Amino acid sequence: MTRTTSAIEQALISEQERVYDQHKSTIINQILQKLSKMDLPEQERVQGYMRHKWRLNHKPNSLRNSLIAIELFLTFYTSLGKNRLEEIVREDLEAFVESEQDRGTKITSARTRLMYLLGFLRFLIEDNVIPETLLRRKIRLKLPDLLPRAMNPGDVRQLLSVIGHIRDRALILVLLRTGMRIGELLALKVNDLDIRERKIHLLEGEKNSLGRVVYLSDDALFALRRWLSKRDQKERALFYGRGRDPLGYSSARHLFVKYLKKAGLENRGYTVHSLRHTFASELLNAGMRLECLQQLLGHHNIEMTRRYARLTDKTREEEYFRAMAIIEKGGIHEQC
Repeated sequence: MTRTTSAIEQALISEQERVYDQHKSTIINQILQKLSKMDLPEQERVQGYMRHKWRLNHKPNSLRNSLIAIELFLTFYTSLGKNRLEEIVREDLEAFVESEQDRGTKITSARTRLMYLLGFLRFLIEDNVIPETLLRRKIRLKLPDLLPRAMNPGDVRQLLSVIGHIRDRALILVLLRTGMRIGELLALKVNDLDIRERKIHLLEGEKNSLGRVVYLSDDALFALRRWLSKRDQKERALFYGRGRDPLGYSSARHLFVKYLKKAGLENRGYTVHSLRHTFASELLNAGMRLECLQQLLGHHNIEMTRRYARLTDKTREEEYFRAMAIIEKGGIHEQC
C-alpha cells in the first residue's frame, strides 16, 4: 500500500511539474509575441534578456514587469533621437527617471521600474554592449519635494543674456516659455508649429496619448522666427545638430550646461528640466489657476502640478499682508 501511494504521489508531482512548465512556456511565448509587435530598437537583445530570465526560472510577474520597464525606457530613449543601446549614457537613465516622476508615477512604482530596468542593463554589461561604468554610481530617485527647482528671475535674465547662438536661444526660450518636456521639444517637427496662431501642437504627449497645445510668448516667438529663417528648410526636425542629425538629449543638456557656466550659474543646481519648473512657478506666481497650468504641463494629476509650481517668498509675503490688512481693519466678522 505504501509503494502504491508513493507511486501515485510521484505521478501527481510529475503532472504538476508538466502543467507548470507548460504554463511557463505559454507565458514566455506570449511575452515574446507581444514584444514582436512593439516598435522598439534592438528587439533581439530584449528577446534574449526575456529568454534569459525565463531560463533562470523567474516568475511570470517578473517577466511581465521587466518588459513594461524596458518598453517604457526604450520608448523614452527613442524620443531622445537614439536607437542603439551602445549609445546609452548615464544622463539618459537620469532623464528617464525624471520623466517618469514628471508624469505622476509614484515613487514606489518608479523605484520598481528602475530595479527591473537595471536588471536589463546589467545583462547588457555582461554581454559587453554597454560599459560597466554606466552603473558605477547609484541612480537616485528624487522625492516629490526634491524635484528640480525653478530658476529665480535674476538667474533667468543672466542665462538669457549670454545666449547669442540663434538656434540655442530659440531652443532655451521655447522650453522656458512653453513648459515642454525636453523629449517633446526634441521630437518636434516644423509642421507642429502654428506661427500665425502662436501655438505648438503636441499631437501625442510624451508618455501619454492625450496631446495638448502650448503657446508662444513674444520673446519665444521672436527667437523661433529668427531660427526658422536661418535653418535648413529641407530638415523636418525643428531642432537638429551637426551633420543635420536630430538633436539628442545629451547634446541639449550639454549646451544648457555650457550656458550655465558662461552665465556663472553652474553651481546653482539647475538642470535643463529646471526650465519646465520655472515656467510652472512663474505662471502660478503671476496668478494663473492651477487647473489651467495642469493642462499646459500635460499632467494627469493636479497634485503633480502643485508640486511643480511653487509660490515664491514674495508672493507669500504679498498674500500675507493683503490678508492681514483685512484682519486689522476688522474685515473678518464673528461667526454666529
